Amino acid sequence: MAKNRMMILGPKESFIIRVLKKKVQDSGCECEYLPMTVDDINESLRGEEPLIALYLDEEVKPHPDVLHFLIDRMEEKDMQAILIGEADDLKEYADKFPMGLVYMSFERPVDNEGFVKSVKDYFKKLALGEFKKRILIVDDDPQYLSMVREWLKEDYNVTMANSGLQAIRWLGRNKVDLILLDHEMPVTSGPQVLEMLRSEEDTKSIPVMFLTGKGDKESVMAVVALRPEGYFLKNIKKEELLEKLAEFFVLHK
Repeated sequence: MAKNRMMILGPKESFIIRVLKKKVQDSGCECEYLPMTVDDINESLRGEEPLIALYLDEEVKPHPDVLHFLIDRMEEKDMQAILIGEADDLKEYADKFPMGLVYMSFERPVDNEGFVKSVKDYFKKLALGEFKKRILIVDDDPQYLSMVREWLKEDYNVTMANSGLQAIRWLGRNKVDLILLDHEMPVTSGPQVLEMLRSEEDTKSIPVMFLTGKGDKESVMAVVALRPEGYFLKNIKKEELLEKLAEFFVLHK
């Protein structure tokens, strides 16, 4: 099992950083200080992805190129950061990070116990899969539902619905990052479900990809005409499906 790991970035290993590092280590998490350079960040991110703590010094600001490199790597590896600094710096730098990359911010002087609690809460949520992308699979075939869920459950937070109406009801209470929707369902078809989703303010922007068992040109054109984010043939292999989903989430960050 991977050990919880944190990396504190800053211009120098100050007294405050040493205190925070020791507090995190005492809580049972691995924690190291790292200078804010491209080489050091690149070397440290070769293994397990850590939680980042970015210490914003009043006098020495992160170089824009280094910050850009850090953000690129964080997006690539689905990592998050805790920002530490003065109120003005926190606001300035929070705006530089894309949405979802900043887990929390702490204004100086840092509440050490609150900081450690936030770190522990983060790793608890990580272990429960709360930071995974959530995918809703909608299909009337229970065997197919179960198979795809088994394929995806290690990398994604997966929910299943065996009808379009069940999916609509579930979406009334829950959020999702992507819907894999069977095109050929009885009672309420995939196109009808998509039409209902697009007509509601809360669900109209949810990405939808169709699942279809028909690969002939006429059927594929009928699916594409509905303008989903994409489609998969149901005979797709596990490795190809995982690869295509990973590509989709990289492109839609």
